[in-house]
Amino acid sequence: MSEKHIDEISGVSTTGHEWDGIKELDNPMPRWWVWTFYGTIVWALAYTIAYPAWPMISSATKGVLGYSSRQELSTTLEAVSAEQASLRTAIAEKPLEEILGDETLRRFATSAGSAAFKVNCSQCHGSGAQGAAGYPNLNDDDWLWGGDIESIHQTIAHGIRAEGDDDTRISDMPAFGDILSPEEIKQVAAHVVSFTGTPSDAALAEAGAQVYADNCAACHGEQGKGDISVGAPNLADAIWLYGSSEADIAAQVRLPKQGVMPAWQARLGDPAVKQLSVYIYSLGGGQ
Repeated sequence: MSEKHIDEISGVSTTGHEWDGIKELDNPMPRWWVWTFYGTIVWALAYTIAYPAWPMISSATKGVLGYSSRQELSTTLEAVSAEQASLRTAIAEKPLEEILGDETLRRFATSAGSAAFKVNCSQCHGSGAQGAAGYPNLNDDDWLWGGDIESIHQTIAHGIRAEGDDDTRISDMPAFGDILSPEEIKQVAAHVVSFTGTPSDAALAEAGAQVYADNCAACHGEQGKGDISVGAPNLADAIWLYGSSEADIAAQVRLPKQGVMPAWQARLGDPAVKQLSVYIYSLGGGQ
């Protein structure tokens, strides 16, 4: 075995390793570092004895302290549930206006309603309640049945054209393809476009005014402003469920699409429906 090389400057032997003429001194590790290292070993061994650690075939060692992360989670959830019990009871018992007037209840209902919305409503109305083609945007001020808190609650609770619910909202538009001629449908579509824009043919729109007055004004109003009492949409704004072009409007007049919304009262219960109502109302589109 060859003798260790002694560094001429420091007088310390080297490890025998050399890289491009550079040699590593064989200095001992600092004592504080060595004892810290030994301490981590002792700590690791003590931890595996005190807490669940070593895997076995179908379980793991329990640890002498009997700690369980699952039990800790269960205890925490029970404590949170107990704290929220009084809030849930208050929401179940109080009318919606009182819930809105109580800051604590309103914030709790909004938070719980947001979670319920993501699970039950976002599939149609979008994660941000922005809606999509055929599904209403819940952030705007355009409401078929009214945007006050009670109207929102009624719509959520009993749905729209929901089978099996006697209190569901119903507003079926007739299929005018069986009532009006193709030319009359073109005329009334052009007239409806004239409420908010420029029709393709002014003569068609003018002729459609009488067709509209005879067949549509009873529900949508003479100026196309709609009627929330019967769920008739406002035709004089820029918000459309099924498209705003003359072709889209003519198609809806000819054979209208009739959306269906489930009745959530029986599925979720009244407290959850109240929470959903408060959350949707909080989005800013409510009246």
